[in-house]
Amino acid sequence: MNRLAPSVVDWLERGAAPAAVHRTLTADLPVPMKHPAGVIAYRLRELLPPPLPAAPASPPVTAGAHRPPPFQDCDGCERVFRAPEPGRCRDCRYGPATTSGVASAA
Repeated sequence: MNRLAPSVVDWLERGAAPAAVHRTLTADLPVPMKHPAGVIAYRLRELLPPPLPAAPASPPVTAGAHRPPPFQDCDGCERVFRAPEPGRCRDCRYGPATTSGVASAA
């Protein structure tokens, strides 16, 4: 039986569940069975599932690719925004309804 173990490993490497291997090897066995190891070897060889498809290649990393800045909580209003460092969101920094980016004196 030790000679059959590598064939079982082939099945498992191809994604077959242990229960599927067991079912394939034990279903509808001939009665009487004169050469049990021969029957199992035949089934392992002839009923071997196809290989798993190749894993998709990961996309190439380009020099300009980067991650967006992490999310931060605004120190003024608790709004969530993206920024490299903690601080205040755009509205809290510049005030509401500004056109030039500078808060107007009210």
